[in-house]
Amino acid sequence: MAVETTNKPMTGDEMIALSKKHTLFEWSAQSKVDPIPVARAKGIYFWTPEGKRFIDFNSQLMCVNIGHGDERVIRAIHEQASVLAYANPFMATEARARLGAKLAQITPGDIDVFFFTNGGAEANENAIKLARLATGRHKILARYRSYHGATAGAITLTGDPRRWAAEPGIPGVVHVLDPYHGIERGWDSAEQSLAMIEEVIQLEGPQTIAAFILETVTGTNGVLVPPDGYMQGVRALCDKHGILMICDEVMAGFGRTGEWFAIDHWKVVPDIITMAKGLTAAYVQLGAVGMRRAIADKFTDKVFYGGLTYNSHPLACAAALATIKVYEDDKLIDNARKMGAVMTDLHLNLARKHPSVGAARSIGLFGLVELVSNRAKKTPLAPFNGTSEPMTALAKFFRQEGLYTFVRWNTFFTNPPLCITEAELREAFAIIDRGLEITDRAVA
Repeated sequence: MAVETTNKPMTGDEMIALSKKHTLFEWSAQSKVDPIPVARAKGIYFWTPEGKRFIDFNSQLMCVNIGHGDERVIRAIHEQASVLAYANPFMATEARARLGAKLAQITPGDIDVFFFTNGGAEANENAIKLARLATGRHKILARYRSYHGATAGAITLTGDPRRWAAEPGIPGVVHVLDPYHGIERGWDSAEQSLAMIEEVIQLEGPQTIAAFILETVTGTNGVLVPPDGYMQGVRALCDKHGILMICDEVMAGFGRTGEWFAIDHWKVVPDIITMAKGLTAAYVQLGAVGMRRAIADKFTDKVFYGGLTYNSHPLACAAALATIKVYEDDKLIDNARKMGAVMTDLHLNLARKHPSVGAARSIGLFGLVELVSNRAKKTPLAPFNGTSEPMTALAKFFRQEGLYTFVRWNTFFTNPPLCITEAELREAFAIIDRGLEITDRAVA
């Protein structure tokens, strides 16, 4: 088969044509795919080959937390590659040793042992494997409004509709309801939600449940910040029944919420914590499973049945160390808190001005706006797991105006890189403000 090659830079149309011809795009019917061609990126911006600039208001997949093109991370990757590009995971390297020690300093409580993976889904796969091996139990509790990855186990843990096509999935996963029931029904209190969880635990048999996995702050299913007391209550329930608490911080970790990890807001220490995305700001693929020492000690004389060819890859570990240093040197977590306060005010301004804004939520620079067609009835502007003409038009407007973010169901996300300035934040919200005139016209 002939392969098209060229020595000159591709145009955007050429990138799209070849990509669509020879690769599959995820979560899409391929005939509907309309990708943005990307040639370069710097800071909070990226550009097409033709020079159109986009504000990256979603940090790509909520992962480029330090911004694009940071020379310090690029240099660290280059220096590691020039010395040792790869060593298999049965070996020890300086990058692996230093990263494990650094993560032990910044993760919650007494979490100080790590198993490295290629990304978030694999981190969650290995977290449930660890939980089952450590407890001798089989069942895993997970929530409906969740996403934990697309691999076989992780997609079964996932509660949202992306799970449906992969069912029946792996055995032993039990889903429970979240405190949030959608914009029309709103929130349960922490006490109500915890009572429901404990009832499920009783009905399933606590002695059969290895772990409860939950996104500390739910990501693509709504940026759901748990009510006060919820995380502490989950911790207490897990302790009461000998269930391991797994916090999925793949999206919420590394400063996104204004703390190193979202769980730090509630002063709770999970038994296991999973991470990826912001760990390297996606400059190189890397995930990790962090665990408390007592769990790691289970495998002192007992085999841990897990392994990956690229576990603790030197380039990825070097990238992570450099990325963590950027967070520290540039005080990006402080900036996420400061700019998060500005973003909260900008969300409130949108709600005051636009009748299509039914709710806006954020913690740090992790934000989302829910749109409605009737504010009194809180009617979503698009159905669950669907879209609508106004939402499609809004997405088209954002793209035309050079604002990149996710528009999903009746929501859109506000998740910029943590290096964003107030001027850049206001620039993005000015585009959003104009775009919401489209959705306001659909309000009854």
